[in-house]
Amino acid sequence: MSQSNNIPLGIMLMVATTMVFAVQDGLSRHLAENYNVLMVVMIRYWFFAAFVIALALRKAGGIRKAAATTQPAVQILRGVLLSAQICTMVLGFTILGLVESHAVFTCYPLLVAALSGPILGEKVGWRRWAAIGVGFIGVLVILQPGLRVVDPAAAIPLAGAGMFAVYGLLTRYVARRDNTATSFFWTGVTGAVVMTAVGVWFWEPMTPGNWLLMGTLCITGVTGHWLLIRCYEVAEASAVQPFAYTQLIFTVIIGLSAFNEVLRPSVVLGAGMIVAAGLFTLWRERLQRRPG
Repeated sequence: MSQSNNIPLGIMLMVATTMVFAVQDGLSRHLAENYNVLMVVMIRYWFFAAFVIALALRKAGGIRKAAATTQPAVQILRGVLLSAQICTMVLGFTILGLVESHAVFTCYPLLVAALSGPILGEKVGWRRWAAIGVGFIGVLVILQPGLRVVDPAAAIPLAGAGMFAVYGLLTRYVARRDNTATSFFWTGVTGAVVMTAVGVWFWEPMTPGNWLLMGTLCITGVTGHWLLIRCYEVAEASAVQPFAYTQLIFTVIIGLSAFNEVLRPSVVLGAGMIVAAGLFTLWRERLQRRPG
């Protein structure tokens, strides 16, 4: 299907995506505070795998075509990385809270820019390196080393950002030969297999109310991914990607209202620096992709 470029619709879909993902993170935090993180993520992946398999079955060629790839090792690595990243971030939500975890995690586009050279062989100019430097100063502003005792748990969302950046770069790498449907299929199925292998050992009985929340969590995950796919179908990624940062706004609202978290001035300043640096790198990337 040829891609249209309805930017206003794409922006609305991206904002809706980030709102759904913010709700998903709030539900994940609540459930992971009451049950083992591995079990919570495992159940999410069961639903996710069922979703990607159902999508594959609806298309010509079915599962055989969706799973067809010449680079299965990289596809499996992507799936393992994403499942580990989700576990890491959910753990961060329970220890640091939604606000600070997401404030640090927003640096992942800068990590993508920094790692695109060694992983994909892309050229990173001095302007992007300057933006990356500003972004990491923003991370330091959030963590405030030297001004207060840095919580070692702050490394959790930073590790999550690193894993997500590598996952994103590997997704770009496999896209050279695999289509989106194939990568999506491998992401869901690999994650479900990995999380079942580790999560089934931590099964705990859940109350009916929390099963309802778990069902809602699974639905938000599928809905968010569907909205994101539709977003990239109707508009250029470079035009809508800056609006992915609205997830930080929705996350802050949920963290403050539902979990009584505190928004420190240093978090606002640091996150602002990271977002500004990230928007600059997106702008530079869009300039470089324009035909001369």
